[in-house]
Amino acid sequence: MEKIIDESKQGESLVLKQKKDNTKKLFIESYGCAMNFSDSEVVASILTNEGFNTTQQLEEADLVLVNTCSIRDKAEQTIRKRLEKYNAVKKTNPKMKVGVLGCMAERLKNQFLEEEKIVDLVVGPDAYKDLPNLLQEVDEGRDAINVILSKEETYGDVAPVRLNSNGITAFVSITRGCDNMCTFCVVPFTRGRERSREPQSILAEINELWEKGYKEVTLLGQNVDSYLWYGGGLKKDFVKASDMQKATAVDFAQLLDMTAEAFPKMRFRFSTSNPQDMHENVFHVIAKRNNVCKHIHLPVQSGSTRVLKEMNRQHTREEYMALIDKIKTILPDSSISQDMITGFPTETEEDHKDTLTLMEYVKYNFGYMYAYSERPGTMAARKMEDDVPEEVKKRRLQEVVDLQQKHSLERTQLFLGQTVEVLVEKSSKKSDAHWSGSNSQSITVVFPKENYKLGDFVNVKITDCTSATLKGEAVGYSDMN
Repeated sequence: MEKIIDESKQGESLVLKQKKDNTKKLFIESYGCAMNFSDSEVVASILTNEGFNTTQQLEEADLVLVNTCSIRDKAEQTIRKRLEKYNAVKKTNPKMKVGVLGCMAERLKNQFLEEEKIVDLVVGPDAYKDLPNLLQEVDEGRDAINVILSKEETYGDVAPVRLNSNGITAFVSITRGCDNMCTFCVVPFTRGRERSREPQSILAEINELWEKGYKEVTLLGQNVDSYLWYGGGLKKDFVKASDMQKATAVDFAQLLDMTAEAFPKMRFRFSTSNPQDMHENVFHVIAKRNNVCKHIHLPVQSGSTRVLKEMNRQHTREEYMALIDKIKTILPDSSISQDMITGFPTETEEDHKDTLTLMEYVKYNFGYMYAYSERPGTMAARKMEDDVPEEVKKRRLQEVVDLQQKHSLERTQLFLGQTVEVLVEKSSKKSDAHWSGSNSQSITVVFPKENYKLGDFVNVKITDCTSATLKGEAVGYSDMN
C-alpha cells in the first residue's frame, strides 16, 4: 500500500493505493502503552507497500515484529519470553525474520543483536520509515539496526493500517516524545524530544476514519496537554517563533475543540495528560462539546510533595489537588483516573500515607498502580538507591489497590438509576447475548443486545454494578446516532 500525500492539499486526504503483489506475511505483536499499538499500525502501513499482509498465525509469518515497552522490568521480561517462543518457531521456519521495535529496542540497541541470536533487526520508534532498507540488509545476510531519535518525525503522512480493529474505535497520534524527564521514566530516552503533529493531518486521519464508519477517536500522546503547533519544530523552540506563528499557534484545547466541532457525531477521548501542563481551557472545551468524553486520566504517581520532587514531577500535592478542584467544579460529571507508583526511592510510611489521603480526597474512578521498578539509564537508577524493600513496596501497593477498589465501587454505585450513553464496541466477554461498550466516563457498560448493533450509541438505564462494570437495560438510541 503506497502512502501518497499531496503537499499542496496537506490535511485534506491521506490517499492509499493498494499494491497487488502482497504475498509475504507479517506477524506483529504490541506490548505496553497505547502509543505502541498506534505505532504498530504505522509499521503495518509502511510494510504493506513492501509486499506484506498481516497474519494472526505466527507459524506462517515471513516477518515477525514485536513492539516493546521498557516502562517496567516485568514488561521487558515478557518480551524476552516472547522471543523464546519466536525462536522455537523459527527453528521450523528458518526463512522467518524477527525484529524488535519500540522502546526496548531503543534502550538495549546492539544487545539484541549480540545476545538475542534470534533477532535480525532492531528498530527504534522514530526509524520505522527505514524498515524497507533494514529488511534489504537482512535479506543480504546482515544484521540491521536503526535507533536514531528524530526531532521532526511524527508519521503524520502515514495512513495507519488498523490492526485487530473493531471498526468502531481508533487511536490518532497527535504528539511524539516527552520533555518532562521524570526521574523514574525511560520515555524521554527511548522516544526523544516532544514534537507535535500538524493539525490538518490529524483532521485528515480522523476524516478517513469517519468515512470508514468509526465512531470514536482517542487523541494520543505521551503528554497531549503539551501539544503545540506553530508551523513546525520542537515546543522548546516556540520562543524563537515569529509573531505570526505565535498568533496562529494551535494548543491542545484548540485542537480538541477543532476536532469535536468538525465531527459532531464522533466521540473523542484523549490520553495521556500531565498535571503540570493541563490547563482549565481543556475542561471548558469538554464542558462545551457533548461529543468529548467526560473522563480525564491525570497521573499523579505519589501523594507526597517530597516524593514528587524526587521524581522531578513539576507539581506539588497542593497544586494537583487544586487542579482536581477545578475539574470537579467545571466538570462535575467527569470521571478521573490515576497512575500511582509505590515504593519510590526514599518513600517513607508518611509519604505513603500522603498517597492514601490524596486518594481519599480525589476518590478516583479507577487507576493503574505499580510498585517501583528501577529502569537502567534513568536519573533515579543513576542517582538514587532503590532502598524500599520489595515486601514493603508490595504491601503499600496492595493498600493502594484495595483503597482504589473501594473508591471504584463507590463511584460506579453513583450511576445506579441513571441513564447513560453507551457506544457499542463488542460482545460481552461473559455473555454473547449482551453488548459491551463504554460510557462518556470510560466505564464499561453491559446490556442485552436486543436489536442494537456494533457502533450504535445507545441510552442504557443502569440497574446494577461492580467496581469496574455497569449493568443495565437499553431504553433507546441516543442523539449521537
